[in-house]
Amino acid sequence: MSTPAPEAAPDTTRIHNIGYRSYDGPRLGRSYARRSLFSQSLRGAYGLGRSAKSKVLPMLLFGVMCAPALIIVAISVYTKADELFVEYTQYAVLLQLVIAVYLASQAPQSVSRDLRFRTVPLYFSRPIERVDYVLAKYGAMASALFILTASPLLILWIGSMLAKMDFVEQAKLFGQGLVSVAVLSVLFSGVGLVMAALTPRRGFGVAAVIAVLTITYGAVSTLQGISYATENTGAVPWLGLFSPLTLVIGLQNAFLGAPASFPGEVPVGAGAGVVYLVVILGLIAACYGILMARYRKVGL
Repeated sequence: MSTPAPEAAPDTTRIHNIGYRSYDGPRLGRSYARRSLFSQSLRGAYGLGRSAKSKVLPMLLFGVMCAPALIIVAISVYTKADELFVEYTQYAVLLQLVIAVYLASQAPQSVSRDLRFRTVPLYFSRPIERVDYVLAKYGAMASALFILTASPLLILWIGSMLAKMDFVEQAKLFGQGLVSVAVLSVLFSGVGLVMAALTPRRGFGVAAVIAVLTITYGAVSTLQGISYATENTGAVPWLGLFSPLTLVIGLQNAFLGAPASFPGEVPVGAGAGVVYLVVILGLIAACYGILMARYRKVGL
């Protein structure tokens, strides 16, 4: 007796022709990419969107920057003072060390990692270009530094209103302080990013930023002190052209009504103030040009 042949298994083979579908959504282009890079870099300057450890130093420095302003406001309100104990234009100068440490810690974070891990060419693949990258990084660092330096001035102004000081006068002084820290933020950010972009190693970038800001200020202040002690007071304002911080000090003394804070309280006249302004603008343009040249090389 013959056995029946087994039934053939049903054919379950399927051909799925998924293919590729073209993207029909909006193409946001370079401007969106530039804004996204700016936003990401600005958030990163305060550790937002990063690990908890990355938030500690920038937030701590922000608190240190604002703490003296809160103390000044508390004393002014309690004593019903007629004016604040610190000029708006002098606040950033007095806390220059905090600003230098913040810039030295965050400028390398903004650019050194991209250089170290060679991700810059990925940014330039498309649609973003070299100028977009430089503008986004420069703008983000300047904005972060402006937030750091302008926030305590806002606290001082609010405190002056609580102490019932003259509104018009305090608003004018507050505006002068904002202009001063805006210039400082743009100038310092350019210097900091240039120093940080020269090396992919963050430690070297931190040391370079601190060295440039502190050594130049110390050297200029020393030379100004020697000039004043030897009765060569005419050289004091011109020596201020060789340090980023003294450039800001001289500019605000010449045009923003800030008290003279050079040795011997030697003032900066209007003529020298114009030179200060030209040098500041030239230095900002030079920093931008150096960054553009730097990323022309590393973007290949």
